[in-house]
Amino acid sequence: MGRSSNLKKFFPIVAFIAVALISLTMAGFAYFATQEAARIKFEATADDALNRIDSRIDLHLSLLRSTHALFEARNGGISRGEFKAFFNALDIDDNFAGLRGIGFLRLTRPGDEAAVERAILHDYGASHPIYPATTTLPWRTPITLFEPLDPSNQSSIGYDMFTEPVRREAIEKAMADNQQHASGRAQLGKETGAAQTFTGFLVFVRLNVETAPDGVDATRSTTSGFLYAAFRARDLFQTALSRTPLLPVNIEIYDGKVDADHLLFQSETPPASIFGDRLVVSREITIAGRPWTVLFRPTSAFSQPSSRAIPVMLGLFGLLLAGTIALVARYQERAYDAVSLLHETTEKSLLEKDLMLQEMKHRIKNSITRVLAIARQTASHATDVHEFSSSFSARLQAMAASQDMLTRSRWQKADLGDLLRIELGQVFGKELPEGILSGPEVLLDETTTQALGLTFHELATNALKYGEAGNSVGALKVAWSVEGRWRDRTLVLNWREVGQKKLEAPAKTGFGTKLIDLNVTRELRGTINRDFHDGGLRVEIRIPLSD
Repeated sequence: MGRSSNLKKFFPIVAFIAVALISLTMAGFAYFATQEAARIKFEATADDALNRIDSRIDLHLSLLRSTHALFEARNGGISRGEFKAFFNALDIDDNFAGLRGIGFLRLTRPGDEAAVERAILHDYGASHPIYPATTTLPWRTPITLFEPLDPSNQSSIGYDMFTEPVRREAIEKAMADNQQHASGRAQLGKETGAAQTFTGFLVFVRLNVETAPDGVDATRSTTSGFLYAAFRARDLFQTALSRTPLLPVNIEIYDGKVDADHLLFQSETPPASIFGDRLVVSREITIAGRPWTVLFRPTSAFSQPSSRAIPVMLGLFGLLLAGTIALVARYQERAYDAVSLLHETTEKSLLEKDLMLQEMKHRIKNSITRVLAIARQTASHATDVHEFSSSFSARLQAMAASQDMLTRSRWQKADLGDLLRIELGQVFGKELPEGILSGPEVLLDETTTQALGLTFHELATNALKYGEAGNSVGALKVAWSVEGRWRDRTLVLNWREVGQKKLEAPAKTGFGTKLIDLNVTRELRGTINRDFHDGGLRVEIRIPLSD
């Protein structure tokens, strides 16, 4: 029977946990499915952005291929004026945003710089010495043609790119084959002393021209060299990504490995912090033989698939279902327990009914005693029937008013001193002599007020019946104090009856005494000690106080 009862008790909990786990597991699978859908969607967006970048760069490199075809068709015999006319016809600003310019590097041996400088003087009408000086490198590759040649970058003519390590690495690769080769991250314009510099990269391609064709002026002919295109990274990539519809991605492009020294470009729109590193997509792309790493992160404009609400709905539904099953099981358990509880309640009600009948009879008896005592005291001091009737009626009204006040106080906080005055006033009269009660303000809750009210009533009635207080109220003294602080407070109440009568402990415990002990020890979890002596009676009551 006991084991069955325990199983019934824990069944609602077990049912709730089982259904909740199943529902949360399903919600978890749904959540991971939505996360995977978001990842696939963002990867598709990232690939779209990568294709835009790749297509844009390929368009720019096609311009370099076209220029290379022109030089080969003319066998390298391109003057500065012809090169400028060709470049202007391309409408670079509108069609090739991000391209800083296209140029030609003359390949020559150290010591042959004078011939190159004479060719530059013929084309530009001004002297442009080859710089910087070097004696350790096997080749020299000065710039002899460049467009657009603005006044701000006139000093680039004659600059030897072979002296700069990043450019030299790409030029050496271009020497080995006929393919285009991109340089690493470069600061364009820095080496030539330009007023404005740009982060970017260059692409080189070898041009082989051995001799000048017949009928062409020797000053317009050239030997082998390299065509190159210089790109401003920010303008190039922003143009590639500005095509509608705009993509909700933050992009970082690195030359090779991912670190600050190799960063070519970073989007101005910051990534959305809510995604963290959960949707970071990395892609490798090869531009003119050089590997780049591109990182994509979603911006705040990126919207996850709408199905992300499904896990939440599944989880909430599962918890609701688990709670419903647990409640049904709980109610069923309570239904089974109701029969036994009803039986116990019936037995308890019968016992309480018997106790209430005994208390009612005792209270009626005590009330008659109080009324008789008031009548007796009133008659002893009255001179005629009219005075007796008036005084007796007034005291009965005071008794009723005190009883009404006590009834109201039981449903709120009641002061201990007021409670004593009401109960003693009911027994001994409305007005009590000074000095009978002494103690601080103590507020009692409903339970304590009811129990102590009944206790004081019984003590006062016994004092009226058996003690000196029946003749003189001044024979009674009640003092109280509070020991301890906060939750450890204890009320200490001393009830003293003094006089000429010798009080002795009763041989038989009456109902009133039992009622006092029940109220103090069981109802209030306190203690009560009685001391009968020749001079009267001393009662000490100690009860814990609640907040």
